[in-house]
Amino acid sequence: MESCWILHGIVTLASQLRARIAKMRVLVAGDKPRATRSMQRALEREGYSVSPAFDGDQALAMGIASGLDVMVLDAKLAGRDGFDVVRNLRAANRATPAILLGAQDAISDVVRGLDLGADDYLAKPFAMEVLLARVRALARRGQVLRSLDLEYDELRLNSRTHQLQRGERTALLTPTEFALLETLMRRAGWIVPRGALVEAGWGAGAEVNENTLYVFIRSLRSKITRPGENELLHTARGIGYTLRASRD
Repeated sequence: MESCWILHGIVTLASQLRARIAKMRVLVAGDKPRATRSMQRALEREGYSVSPAFDGDQALAMGIASGLDVMVLDAKLAGRDGFDVVRNLRAANRATPAILLGAQDAISDVVRGLDLGADDYLAKPFAMEVLLARVRALARRGQVLRSLDLEYDELRLNSRTHQLQRGERTALLTPTEFALLETLMRRAGWIVPRGALVEAGWGAGAEVNENTLYVFIRSLRSKITRPGENELLHTARGIGYTLRASRD
């Protein structure tokens, strides 16, 4: 009897997960129609509602209109490229999670994309299973809303708007930046290992190198501290990062 209840619980949980996924809208924008349709079909098999786009202007218009849960953007879109789409989305205060797809060895492109506000960068060629895992991770973070805001020293993190406030100024965080800062604020005063931050930002088992994490931390630090303000985000060399006021 107990095993029947356990099986029933598993089936119910799986059904709820499928229902949540079915409500999620994903935009796939690629420079090659065949590859774009292939990604679209793979995501639709997972249960997502997928809209394709074949140039940057179309992708940006759909992103501005919002209603999307995740955007998958090729870096080399026709017309307006993927970098410009991300830049304009963030300038319009759209925090929709975005994954950029780019060249295998273009490290400068990775840094550029993350600096502009992308949440992830996936180098070609990649396994479709990896893309699906990255989309699931971003979709989960975009769906999670906590009832309480977080505060530490002069910082206030709004869980509904993904805005960081320090004093009178505010800054919009991407979902990945939000996940990293939330983890740091919940453990303020303690050193958070790099592995724990990678898991918070990209999910358990994610293959994220230290350079990618460093770029996100650098972007987060620039939003936390402006010239003339006390530094709050510190590096624990060889270990991780910590949120600590100078007087702590």
